[in-house]
Amino acid sequence: MSAQDKRLTAALDLVRRMPPVRIEQTLEELVDLVPDLTDELLNTIDQPLQAAKDAQGNTYLNCDYNRDGDSYRSPWTNTYDPPIEDGVMPPPHLRTLEVAANDLFNSYREMYYEGGASSVYFWEPDNGTGFAACVLFKKTVEAAKKGLTAGFWDAIHVVEMRPVDKETAHYKLTSTIMLSLDTDHSTKSTKGDASLKLSGSMTRQAEEKYAGAKDEDHLKNVGRMLEEMENRMRDSLQTVYFGRTKTTVNKMYRMGGASTDKMKAELAQALQKELGK
Repeated sequence: MSAQDKRLTAALDLVRRMPPVRIEQTLEELVDLVPDLTDELLNTIDQPLQAAKDAQGNTYLNCDYNRDGDSYRSPWTNTYDPPIEDGVMPPPHLRTLEVAANDLFNSYREMYYEGGASSVYFWEPDNGTGFAACVLFKKTVEAAKKGLTAGFWDAIHVVEMRPVDKETAHYKLTSTIMLSLDTDHSTKSTKGDASLKLSGSMTRQAEEKYAGAKDEDHLKNVGRMLEEMENRMRDSLQTVYFGRTKTTVNKMYRMGGASTDKMKAELAQALQKELGK
């Protein structure tokens, strides 16, 4: 392994251990430390999604896949902000597919996320065969409720489609979920800080072959894979990440003298209500 590969691997290992809210700052610091790895770092590390509004008031999500220099393209208007000349655009047939996909996954977002924002971007893969796309969802805590004071859920799905034959296509899906929650479980008996911060990220991959030759077939197949993947990742976060966190918190609150048992019980009950039973 070359020295550059070792530095890149070390940088990626470091970022994987960072909470999502620290990724952007950590990435900036890494770019300052190893400027020759800037392109590799920016193309490899998923950052929390940033929302913006285009000239028509449509909300869209920014990431590396709709960026050209310092400008970002809205999937709704197909224009860059700030405006630039000769910005990277999807070819006409992929732009048509992109428009349809944004409508489709906007409906998916309304059904599953009950708010938030979504964006879909298409581009030609390096080999010129099939297509590549990313489907983005972001849901933020807009108002404090039930002990949840701040937080966000970012879902980044990158899919590659390659035709196998005239009737079959191969799909590769790489999904990353970033989750951050800030909670305040203050009760009548608590003294001092009763807040808790939970954050982390998860990446999973899946590959499937489905019958599909038309655009509507591809959208249907991508939608099926994405829905199944999000369900699996939600279940994993609930049972593994939150489950272990709840167990650890309960063990912590069982420690100490009898004089604080009531306070600990109330705080544990509030946490369990937030994290799910």
